[in-house]
Amino acid sequence: MKIAIVGASGAVGQEFLHVLASSDFAIDELHLFGSERSAGRTYEFRGSETEPVKVLGADKHAFDGLDFVFVSAGGDVSKEYAELMTSGGAIMIDNSSAFRMCDDVPLVVPEVNGADALNAPRRIIANPNCTTIQMVVALAPIHAISPIRRVHVATYQAASGAGATGMEELETQTRELANGMKPTVKKFVNQLAFNLIPHIDVFTDNGYTREEMKMHLETKKIMHAPGLEVSATCVRVPVMRAHSEAIWVETTAPVSVEAAREAFAAAPGIVLVDRCEANGYPMPLELAGTDPVYVGRVRADLANPNGLSFWSVSDQIRKGAALNAVQIAKYIVENS
Repeated sequence: MKIAIVGASGAVGQEFLHVLASSDFAIDELHLFGSERSAGRTYEFRGSETEPVKVLGADKHAFDGLDFVFVSAGGDVSKEYAELMTSGGAIMIDNSSAFRMCDDVPLVVPEVNGADALNAPRRIIANPNCTTIQMVVALAPIHAISPIRRVHVATYQAASGAGATGMEELETQTRELANGMKPTVKKFVNQLAFNLIPHIDVFTDNGYTREEMKMHLETKKIMHAPGLEVSATCVRVPVMRAHSEAIWVETTAPVSVEAAREAFAAAPGIVLVDRCEANGYPMPLELAGTDPVYVGRVRADLANPNGLSFWSVSDQIRKGAALNAVQIAKYIVENS
């Protein structure tokens, strides 16, 4: 298996290295590509088993003979180089939003619609938005009991969702405020430390942000449910890593809390943490760096007889980005 990572020095690119290193994915060759700024850096991969891998700049033959190219370098790079990355036979698994809503590009979360990855006419597969991935993994077992009609979701998105610079800014602001200094605001639209920002990505004409519209549109495509409606409010919170979501669902027929808990507990990729006592629910502080989607606080929606409400936490750099992409590649290998 010959693999490449484009954007290897970024936060998600580094997570690709960690996920691949710890996985049982057989890799014969690993190629790393990056910008001029990162070219020449070297990274350890699987310790003493291999020599450090150098980040290179890509030329027109760089992707010849590769099996998979994991791309996390921004939508502009994905669009500009997609044809080059796939022309030598590789499957491009793209972490940007560049191709997500294209009819001829599958948008895949393996636990939900893995088979879609087997039909990629352009040899491009899109990795969904991190908040969408987390949510649809949790929605799928309920949807299998009774089709979901509506979803309302409020997200609590960590600084790491804005990359390494987002985490650095939260650290810097916290230190500055602790020392009585004016906080530095560059990456985020407002001060994040000791604050909440109900504004992620740009606003669209309907008053929702583009981040919120991603959840609305991507969920329909992944779950093959054009009639499923999603209304989201996405909030940046002063948490370093791992996103949280409060989710309300309305199903076609009532689903009991007991049936929902059983479905969550049996579903692939989900860990149910649902007890009423202290620490009987998922929290980002404890779960950053882990793979699953965690679900807790499962209860009936008091405002809707066909409704359920629950809480979810997942590391958006792992399952919300790098891990999901690697799982797509493994699904293709195992099912081709």
